[in-house]
Amino acid sequence: MGGVVGKNEPPKAAVSETKLEARINEAIRRREVEGSTIKSFNSIILKFPKIDRSLRKCKATFEDFDEDGNGAIDREELKRCFHKLEINFTDEEVNDLFEACDINEDMGMKFNEFIVLLCLVYLLKEDPAAEHAKSRMGMLNLEATFETLVDAFVFLDKNKDGYVSKNEMVDAINETTSGERSSGRIAMKRFEEMDWDKNGMVNFKEFVFAFTRWVGIEEGDDDEEENDV
Repeated sequence: MGGVVGKNEPPKAAVSETKLEARINEAIRRREVEGSTIKSFNSIILKFPKIDRSLRKCKATFEDFDEDGNGAIDREELKRCFHKLEINFTDEEVNDLFEACDINEDMGMKFNEFIVLLCLVYLLKEDPAAEHAKSRMGMLNLEATFETLVDAFVFLDKNKDGYVSKNEMVDAINETTSGERSSGRIAMKRFEEMDWDKNGMVNFKEFVFAFTRWVGIEEGDDDEEENDV
């Protein structure tokens, strides 16, 4: 059965974290205390079309941040826009966010990477003073979508350690496919799509990045008009 897959996963202590990743992991673990409303992986899949439409509405915000209109947000554009929107991150935090979300390491965030950034900002800005910043970014309208992403991650992370392992992904797929022989293969494909750094465990940032692709958003995607119907 698929449950055997991934039994040689690296110990959790082997995962090194940046300061930003530690904050994200801490925020996720706080959220995991509440549990998840999602009951199966299939129920996540059924939400894909609605999530796709919602995330594409971030395009106007992305274009505002992309001051030179080259299709990517560079580090200085991000700093200026955060300052303009009164989002109180330090320069170090902005740099860390940029590096975390420039997943392709090409010194510019494409649209799908920008969605990951917005979701991380949503997760991290929990203090009462942050509501204004969320509103200025247009994030209040996206809260339900971002919360669905958090809820989906919490559902997959059965042991609530802030990471999704191969076994946890296999278990989630097995619950949905009721033991079909292909379930282990499907689970491994989905896990490989999420495990961007190939360390055998998936953090929340990697999960959100994979999720944008699952719902149909690719880097440089310009099809928001025809999909937002």
